[in-house]
Amino acid sequence: MDADSVVGYFRGKTILITGSTGFLGKVLVEKILRVQPDVKKLFLLIRASNAESAKLRIQNEVTGTAIFQVLKEKYGLGFHNFIEEKICPLLGDIMYENFGLDTAKLRELSNNVDIIVNGAATTNFSERYDVAFDTNVLGTKHVCAFAKKCTRLKMLLHVSTAYVAGEQMGIIQEKPFLMGETLRVGTHLDIESEINLIKDTRIELKANCSTEKDERKTMKELGLKRARQFGWPNTYVFTKAMGEMLLGQLRGDFPVVILRPSMITSILKEPLPGWIEGIRTIDSVIIGYAKQTFSFFLADLDSIMDVIPVDMVVNAMMVSMVAHSEEQGQSIYHVTSSMRNPATYAVLSKSVHRYFFDNPPCIGRNGRRVRLKKMRFFSTVTGIRLYMAIKYKLPLKMLRLVNIALCGALSRRFNKLSKNYRFVMQLIELYAPFSLFKGCFDDMNLERLRMAMNKDQNNNEAYYFDFDPRSIDWDNYFYTVHVPVYSNTSVTEFYLTGGLYIAVASLEL
Repeated sequence: MDADSVVGYFRGKTILITGSTGFLGKVLVEKILRVQPDVKKLFLLIRASNAESAKLRIQNEVTGTAIFQVLKEKYGLGFHNFIEEKICPLLGDIMYENFGLDTAKLRELSNNVDIIVNGAATTNFSERYDVAFDTNVLGTKHVCAFAKKCTRLKMLLHVSTAYVAGEQMGIIQEKPFLMGETLRVGTHLDIESEINLIKDTRIELKANCSTEKDERKTMKELGLKRARQFGWPNTYVFTKAMGEMLLGQLRGDFPVVILRPSMITSILKEPLPGWIEGIRTIDSVIIGYAKQTFSFFLADLDSIMDVIPVDMVVNAMMVSMVAHSEEQGQSIYHVTSSMRNPATYAVLSKSVHRYFFDNPPCIGRNGRRVRLKKMRFFSTVTGIRLYMAIKYKLPLKMLRLVNIALCGALSRRFNKLSKNYRFVMQLIELYAPFSLFKGCFDDMNLERLRMAMNKDQNNNEAYYFDFDPRSIDWDNYFYTVHVPVYSNTSVTEFYLTGGLYIAVASLEL
């Protein structure tokens, strides 16, 4: 198998993609259209109020983004016609059976789809349990049920996450979850019971006339409680694991590939190096340092942070589709870097410091450089709790006493800072299993897939399908590709996407 055969496979194919408005989804859509303009049709399942709104979402959130610039330059004035010919917005939602489609549209789709890519998910660590369950668990079930109706289906690719492994340590194998399997000894997971628990909780909340705020809080707490009861650190990875279980049980005879990426970062090479959407876990370090207002982070500098550029994930997706097309069985791939080319938090820290020392982002009132202070890292939750107690909680207690003495004159400020303090502590608890992760993801299955690719495939300048992390110089990637993207990020932009940064910054008394 070589790059030409991968590209050739997608000629004339009809592909259904869920989650296309997400970061990974739009990179996949762009890559398919760029390397194989003769793909027949991409059906993009979009949540919207009507067909026109669905079309606008694709224009604004997918084809209107910067990574489509190469295609825009290639087709010029014909770009919009090309997009309309190849992309078909599909008004629907995986939360519903048959995606909520009418009979005619369902029949058309099931008679034409060759490949299904299920990338839709809610990735909020502390999402409401009912919302996360509907999308990540029942959504997967509905995708699987639809796949069985597709008369031409050649394969289903499901995007999960490597962190369905929870907080396991050591080498983590590319193996499926069995139905009912948990990460805590002595427990058994019954998905039907979880469905009933969610239903009963909804009924109880309605009977008690709970406010929307109380309902949201209850459902969030329920998700975290159930996740931790069975050994997962948060609602997101817990529901993704259940989705994998259902897929394994219900898949039938058609081939299934489950892709488990680790932390996905910006584009390494194409079409736009450094392009990324949103603020991801490690990016809090970068922007906090650039603005010199985020002075600490929970991470062991000697620990491995398993990150992988998004274009490598997309390359692995496309090659695995080709490799397993029309095969029976289920294949699981860790698209990760910790086994083949591990990068530590120390590498990131040094690269970030060097970049902003060479390219200072902060200018003082007198026009001089602001002195860059190195960020402090905590390798244990206990250590960061103690730091937070001394630096923030103790001053808050003092502020409380002053507020009492002033008859509540400082109540508004005290309440705001107290709320922010609690929020930061909750975020620390949520992110600790990832920033202090001690596992290493085995990727032997993916290594076999890499070996199956012709070693000379990257000499073909037209097509690029590398997904080998050994080709990455992490220091160079962070310094020249990833970090520069954030050098001019405004506080407003970050406020919209990175609550931890703003919350910590606002705690200064």
